[in-house]
Amino acid sequence: MNTSTLDKLRKMKFFGMFHAFKSSMETGKTNDYTADELLAHLVDAEWDDRQNRRIERTILYARFRYKASIEDVHYHADRSIDRNQIMRLADCTFVDRFENLLITGSTGIGKSYIASAVGYQACVLGYRVLYTSTPKLFAKLKMAKADGSYMKELAKIERQQLLILDDFGIQPFDAQSRAALMEIIEDRHGKTSLIITSQLPVSKWFEVIGEKTIADAILDRIVHDAHRIELKGNL
Repeated sequence: MNTSTLDKLRKMKFFGMFHAFKSSMETGKTNDYTADELLAHLVDAEWDDRQNRRIERTILYARFRYKASIEDVHYHADRSIDRNQIMRLADCTFVDRFENLLITGSTGIGKSYIASAVGYQACVLGYRVLYTSTPKLFAKLKMAKADGSYMKELAKIERQQLLILDDFGIQPFDAQSRAALMEIIEDRHGKTSLIITSQLPVSKWFEVIGEKTIADAILDRIVHDAHRIELKGNL
């Protein structure tokens, strides 16, 4: 009977229940539970398993460059990182409020790590996240424009509750990339959140984007009321 039950649990993809029930039988703990306690144990195991698999899928889909965690952020005094600010960002309520986070500083100072750590935390909390290198994203969108999948790619980006644009401003935007950036920002403004990392201070973004009217519109939507982390020194 127990073997049949295990087989049914596996076929129904109740993997949490399957492993919990199998483990309980192998250790002889099934006799230690009342019927209600055993049911609660199996349901809890299934719930935890599904939650963990959901988080793993969300993290995999986000495509982070590397694994990072809030717990491993280093608060060196010369880096100008406010621990309280990081902890507030880690609860991801800024995503619920559709606010942005701008992280600037020199190469190797840890901008991408902090962005990824906040992004990982957002995945754990159930938000849809996409991490991308800014130059690679706009190169991909140019190819999508050529093969007819451009609108599909934009829709995919728009669905993400948190979009992380890493290495923003490494190279100036050309007309096509500038137009795509405007579309992305316009689609997301007031509905979703951005994290942007850049070697350049925010004051230099205007000239990198180019085209005064478009740059004004983009920066007004990105920068207004955004949280800022300005990293100093070298890691």
